[in-house]
Amino acid sequence: MTGFVSFVGSGPGDPDLLTLKAVDRLRRADAVLFDDLSAGPILAHVRAGADLVGVGKRAGRASPRQHHVSRLLVDYARQGGRVVRLKSGDPGIFGRLEEELLALREAGIPHEIVPGVPSAIAAAAAAGIPLTRRLTARRVQFVTGHDASGALPADIDLDALADPAASTVVFMGKRTFPALARALIARGLPADQPAILAEAVSTPAQRIDRATVATLADRLAAEPGAQPALILYGPLAEGP
Repeated sequence: MTGFVSFVGSGPGDPDLLTLKAVDRLRRADAVLFDDLSAGPILAHVRAGADLVGVGKRAGRASPRQHHVSRLLVDYARQGGRVVRLKSGDPGIFGRLEEELLALREAGIPHEIVPGVPSAIAAAAAAGIPLTRRLTARRVQFVTGHDASGALPADIDLDALADPAASTVVFMGKRTFPALARALIARGLPADQPAILAEAVSTPAQRIDRATVATLADRLAAEPGAQPALILYGPLAEGP
């Protein structure tokens, strides 16, 4: 007998931002494989007796390898129950969703994707700003701040990221933002371009700091801190 896997987006961390479908899948799950940022009060929706398995990855910490996570997902599903793979934010945004989908497809295991509130959207809401602006920010771009080794990706489009008319959100970029900022400024992005550091969005530890690209890069070079964060820069960071 083969089970069923639901990839569920948990949103940025506030359990009130879960969708009704996400809560339903959590309540009916026999096993939940969850990311670090999906832990805490969100797991209170899981029924008593269900297996809870932490499989999250955090920069600078020992983390399970992706092939191990995919293997666990397949093994749990083959036991015949309902399995939830709980991912922070939205499963399809920098969440290693594709590798896990391929593992399930190769094993012939049925599955679904339940969207979640993207952390970038929640960060903009927390800062009280729009991601788009009618006359000055007609384009939004999301980029990961590090590759599989933790370094700044070598193949990112720096010219696009240096466009001062685009709203840009950098995921997982606190440690690499100083190098990224230098490269962007060298390509014409104003050093005083407004920027926001949004840490622990939607949780009790939330902190929203406004700066410029240059001053934020200097701050993160001195002390990146341990809280998960997003970096936003461009016209969106000027305020509503």
